[in-house]
Amino acid sequence: MSARGRCTLAESWEPYDDDVDPGRELSLRRLIIPIYGPTTLASVGIGAIGPLIALTALDLGANIGLAAIMVGLMGLGQLLGDLPAGALANRFGEKRALVGAGIVEALAFVVASVAPNLIVLALAITAAGMGSAVFGLARHAYLTTAVPIRHRAKALSTLGGSSRIGVFIGPFIAAGMLQFLPISAVYGLAAVMSLCAALLALALPELETSGATAKLEGVRPPSIWQVIAQHRKVLIWLGSGVVAIAAVRSARQSIVPLWCEHIGMDAATTSIVYGISAAVDMAMFLPGGAMMDRFGRVFGAVPPLVVLGLGFMLLPLTHTIPAVIAVGVVLGIGNGFSSGIVMTLGADNAPAEGRAQFLGGWRLCGDLGNALGPAVISLFTLFAPLAVASVAIGVIGWAGSGWLARWIPRFNSPPGSARAAKV
Repeated sequence: MSARGRCTLAESWEPYDDDVDPGRELSLRRLIIPIYGPTTLASVGIGAIGPLIALTALDLGANIGLAAIMVGLMGLGQLLGDLPAGALANRFGEKRALVGAGIVEALAFVVASVAPNLIVLALAITAAGMGSAVFGLARHAYLTTAVPIRHRAKALSTLGGSSRIGVFIGPFIAAGMLQFLPISAVYGLAAVMSLCAALLALALPELETSGATAKLEGVRPPSIWQVIAQHRKVLIWLGSGVVAIAAVRSARQSIVPLWCEHIGMDAATTSIVYGISAAVDMAMFLPGGAMMDRFGRVFGAVPPLVVLGLGFMLLPLTHTIPAVIAVGVVLGIGNGFSSGIVMTLGADNAPAEGRAQFLGGWRLCGDLGNALGPAVISLFTLFAPLAVASVAIGVIGWAGSGWLARWIPRFNSPPGSARAAKV
C-alpha cells in the first residue's frame, strides 16, 4: 500500500493547508453577483416549473405514468449532459460555458411553453436538463480554480445553498402567477431567469487557468475518456460514496410527501412540512461549509449521512403532524450540513490538467445517485410498504457513511498540496 493509502481517518480532520497562489485568489465578495446570483436566478426558474411539468404533460394528453416520466426528463438531460459539459468547459472556458448554458436553458423553456405535443415538450425538457448540466459544471469548475483551498468548502456549500434558495422560492412565485396567468407564463418566467443568469455570468472575472486559456501551445489537451481512465480509482471508490450521498438526498424529496399522503395529510399540511424541512436545510449550508474547511471533508459527509439515515429510519414511526415535522427537521439538518460536499470532494480531487473533464465524470456520479434515490423507492413499493422503502434508504445512508469514512481520508487531499505530500 502506498503512503497515500495509509492516510488515517484522524488526518482528514486536520485543518487544510492553503497552497493556492495568492496572486490567483479572488475575493468571495467579488463572486456574489456573477456566480451566486446566476445560480439563484436559474434555480428560481427551475423551482417554478418543476411542479408544473407533469401538469403540462397531462394537458397534452399524457396519462399519469407518462407524466411522471416527463418530470424525470430534466434529470435524464443532466445525465446526458454531464460528460459533454466537461469537454465544453475545457474547450471554451467556464465563463463562456456558463453564458451559453443559460441561453440554451432559456430557449428550451420558451419551446416548452409553446410545445404543441408531448414529443416537443420531452425534447425541450431534456435540452433544459443538458443546459443545466453545463451550467452546473462550469460554475463548479470556476470556483474550484478561483477560490483558495482554505475557503473552498464554504464557497461551494454557499453555491449549493444559493441553489436551494432559488428552488425554494420558485414554487411560491409560480403559485402567485397562476392566480392570474396560464402555465405557459411560468415557463416564460423560467426563460427570463435563465437569460438573466447568463447575462450576470458575463461579469465573471477571467481566470488565467480557466479551461480555454489554460492550454499550452502545441499541446493537445487530454480527452475526457483519458482523464476518466487516469483517475478511475477516485471515481470508482470515492465516486461510489457520492452516489450514496446523492441517492439519499434525492430520496428525501420524494418520500416525505409520499409518507404525508400515506398517513392522511392534505396537500396544504404536506407543503408546510416540506417547507419547514427546506427552511432548516437552507439555514445549515454556511455552518456545514465552515466546518468542512476547518476540520476536514469527513465532517461534511459522514455525520450528515448518519443523521439522514436516522431520519429515514424514524419516518415510518410517525403518524401525527408534529412527529412528521420533527423528522422533517432531522432530515433538513442532515441535508443542510452536507450542502456542497459533493462539489467540494470533486474540487479537491480534480487534476490541474483536465479539471473540467474530471468534474464532468464526477458530476455524473452525483446525478446517477439523484436518479437512484427515487428509483429505489419505486422498486421497494412494488412489493413492500412505503415504510420498508424508507428503511432501505436509511440503510443506504448508514452504509454510505461507513464507506466514505473509509475512502475520504485516502482521496480528499487536493492534488499537489502540502497536505497531499504528507500522506
